[in-house]
Amino acid sequence: MKIKVNEDLQKEREKCTFNIEELTYFLDGGADKTFSRRKLESFFLSDLNLKDEIPMEYLSHKERYEAAVRKSCILFKKVNEWQQNDDSGSNSMDIYKSLLGGSVGSAIIKDGSPFAVHYVMFIPTIMGQGTLEQQGEWVGRAFSNQIIGTYAQTELGHGTFIRGLETMCTYDPATEEFVLNSPTLTSYKWWPGGLGHTCNYAVVIAQLYTQGKCHGIHPFIVQLRDEETWEPMPGIKIGEIGSKLGMNSTNNGYLAFDNVRIPRMNMLMKNAQVLKDGTYKKSVNDKLTYGTMIFVRVLIVRDLVSNYISKAAIIATRYSSVRRQSELKPGAGEPQILDYQTQQYKIFPAIAISLAYKFAATWLWNVYNDVTSKLEEGDLERLPELHAMACCLKAVSTADAAVAVTTCRLACGGHGYMNCSNFPNMYAMASATETYEGENTVLLLQTARYLMKACQDAKSGLKLTETISYLNNFKSLRRNNWSTDLDCICNAFLQVAGGKIENCYFSINKLINSGMSQEDAWNETSIKLSKATEAHCRAFVIQSFITTVKTLQLSSELIKILTVLCKLVCAHWMLNQMGDFLQYSNLKPTDIPSIQSLLEECLKQIRPNAVGLVDSFDVRDEILGSALGVYDGNVYERLIEDANKSPLNQVNNVSGLQLMQINCFKLYN
Repeated sequence: MKIKVNEDLQKEREKCTFNIEELTYFLDGGADKTFSRRKLESFFLSDLNLKDEIPMEYLSHKERYEAAVRKSCILFKKVNEWQQNDDSGSNSMDIYKSLLGGSVGSAIIKDGSPFAVHYVMFIPTIMGQGTLEQQGEWVGRAFSNQIIGTYAQTELGHGTFIRGLETMCTYDPATEEFVLNSPTLTSYKWWPGGLGHTCNYAVVIAQLYTQGKCHGIHPFIVQLRDEETWEPMPGIKIGEIGSKLGMNSTNNGYLAFDNVRIPRMNMLMKNAQVLKDGTYKKSVNDKLTYGTMIFVRVLIVRDLVSNYISKAAIIATRYSSVRRQSELKPGAGEPQILDYQTQQYKIFPAIAISLAYKFAATWLWNVYNDVTSKLEEGDLERLPELHAMACCLKAVSTADAAVAVTTCRLACGGHGYMNCSNFPNMYAMASATETYEGENTVLLLQTARYLMKACQDAKSGLKLTETISYLNNFKSLRRNNWSTDLDCICNAFLQVAGGKIENCYFSINKLINSGMSQEDAWNETSIKLSKATEAHCRAFVIQSFITTVKTLQLSSELIKILTVLCKLVCAHWMLNQMGDFLQYSNLKPTDIPSIQSLLEECLKQIRPNAVGLVDSFDVRDEILGSALGVYDGNVYERLIEDANKSPLNQVNNVSGLQLMQINCFKLYN
């Protein structure tokens, strides 16, 4: 039976001025990729064994984990079936990432998969940092799930500052083994996904000791549990860390070692090596050890941030098209709440920002692949730039994602507070990205170190890389007359970034010249440094968006609306940081009304295309997982359906709980 689409939502779709499928194809990278994605989604999402009988929110902590394991096992079986019948040449790693960390997986296992780290970090680390011999021994077994691994780096007492990790791995040349120990309570590994009960192996990051010297952190493959009984190996203390704000199916765990011995070849030795007699051979560059962290930060920006923001925008936009409330004009009836300018101001920037980060992530992904391919040849020239951009993009984009999800939830009023809206779960997932794989403030300050060096290089006349080349000419970008064309706006963002970076550079040098130590001068300037990094990141995102719009080979109607979205991001960010633009760019107080007018004009132009834009994101209802954002717009029917899924609504007669309540009232009254 054909489901009737809400009349208001249907009318919104008819207003769209561009071809929705054209934008979908562009965002996917081509019509063939859209077809492949839809085919994969249908294959997995149509399996009745992967459906929830009871909504996740009503399950216990233990039941959530068990359901996630069950679904993951079904997924692995279906992946094999998919690869046997699929002729598109799909990369197995991409399929697993889509299922366990991407949109399809989040629809099936909403609370995070206990197997995700196995594919996203454990296997990539072995492939990236293991020798060919080590890859041959471990990767095949890992792909076939003969072993399940995690990545154990963060400790109870140390997170982002990995040089401070306390876990010790000491080489014993007499037996050609390493001995792992957790010398303190704070050295317990804490947080690795799947570590609690799921995994039987781990890549453990520990301080390497050999011949009486500490050589810093290195990766080691460690067996945690017996492959048959799943009991912890001797000397292994392991368990789950408990429930959290979200991601409670991820099975995050803790881990400690008491004289745990592993073979010498269990140290991943593609870079640094320990010879049989204990001789240490240093890596060409110690930063190569951080490759897995860079990879995951790139994935966060590419696969998660835009996904969370776009899903929040879809839900809020469709709901706002269906919901009618109050009166704009007396006697005219209740309008769609999407007609309110304040509602547009909450939602439309999320649509635009999701695209902005998607385009920036494309650059980051391409550079990551280019840099990693050159690492094989010993070319490390662009590694610092990649690390700096991965850090700041991860930090700024995840913070924006959490804000966007919250703002879109608020745009849905009280209904957005319900679990069936999917906003609570999305916020928990988006908020988590702000702290894992590097706490955001720390990452901003890591990029700041790169920017301070770049500023020094610029003043010394040295060649600068692509993302910081504006430090050579940001002062010359000033114009006598301000305008709202994209080139002028882009220049303003570069002026702000360059001005704030230079201000930090002069501030640090002034403090050092006054007698303060380098470290104290850095700490005294750290607030300004983090803000300068954020400005640098936003300038890069704006540049990426503008470059993308200008180089598109798309219809004029689509380019027009994408240009409007680009201007909206610019105006939105400028108004939020107006003090910086007045201080560092050629923007004058008399120009502020033009920025406000630009924002308001962008909202007007997006209004008839809002539903078309979010439809172009092409997110299935099963993946969206929201009663408020369903494609057919039958919001109120879905809310009632979801309410009736509550276990408390499953019994029509008086339940035992209600009888207990009645008896309690009688007893105490």
